[in-house]
Amino acid sequence: MSLTVLTSAFRLRSICRLQRIQGHMMSSQVEPEVLLEKVGNAGVITMNRPKVLNALNMTMIRQIYPQLKKWENDKETDVVIIKGAGGKAFCAGGDIRAVTEAGKVGDSLAEDFFREEYILNNAIGVCKKPYIALIDGITMGGGVGLSVHGRFRVATEKTMFAMPETAIGKTVRPYRVSSMIPDLEKELLDLKSPSVDDISKVLDSFQNQSSLDSEKPFVLEKHISDIDRLFSSSSVEGIVQNLKADGSEFANKQAETLSKMSPTSLKITYRQLKEGATLSLADVLVMEYRLSQACMRGCDFYEGVRAVLVDKDQSPKWSPSTLEEVSDQMVDQCFSSLGDKDLTL
Repeated sequence: MSLTVLTSAFRLRSICRLQRIQGHMMSSQVEPEVLLEKVGNAGVITMNRPKVLNALNMTMIRQIYPQLKKWENDKETDVVIIKGAGGKAFCAGGDIRAVTEAGKVGDSLAEDFFREEYILNNAIGVCKKPYIALIDGITMGGGVGLSVHGRFRVATEKTMFAMPETAIGKTVRPYRVSSMIPDLEKELLDLKSPSVDDISKVLDSFQNQSSLDSEKPFVLEKHISDIDRLFSSSSVEGIVQNLKADGSEFANKQAETLSKMSPTSLKITYRQLKEGATLSLADVLVMEYRLSQACMRGCDFYEGVRAVLVDKDQSPKWSPSTLEEVSDQMVDQCFSSLGDKDLTL
């Protein structure tokens, strides 16, 4: 069988798979995927896909964004609250399967999803009204984008907060008991023309009522000095060398984790963290969009999704397969301008 025939067959299968996913997304939803309600003087956003842990899709983005802008300019709306339905998750991330299939066949969803998601993230970050994310449950990837950019994030003992793209977890300061969330939400909804200080006082009062983990140290506290020492290198290769040379149980575990990651993604992430530390949210999102499109052009994104979500063999075959094969030029290309296709905020 010729290469042309094989390529056409692969493309046809991907198109059919994308159509099935999109059809399922349209036909399987009896209830709205996102609920947008006005409760008193509060705008309330509820992500309503509990069967898929409230995964964020394009339909939801296109409903949330215009409503958020409307509430921001509405004199009768004092605060915006966002939460997830079902009790298990706030939002477990973006609808990666649909984006993956779109990218394989060159469908515009691969560009549009990230573009519109980042525009929404920026709108949350600059929203003039207090924005409160109740992140009770799983909060990953796209769910992080819907929460961290707002002024207030409320976590509970059920919160699992992570960016799985890099296998790096992130800690959120507030600790609250999940069972108190309904009472907290009611008190927030009852506020009349609240200031930022008014909202902070309510949140602080609920935190003071909860003694959960109040005396428990930060989980990485005993490793902070090791992290500072081992990860203070001018390259990913240097970090790996530091970890291997150290030989401690902690260092060996980190080295093992990094060895399983995409070498290209490791180098992109390292540069991304370095550059992003000094950028504004808008500039970071422009950079993020460039990187998202670079990943869609490459092969490791698809291979990672295959290994983790599709075949679930947890054995991705990265290309390039070593850090040494990932040149500075390859990394530079990922950060380069997209011209008229760059994200505009």
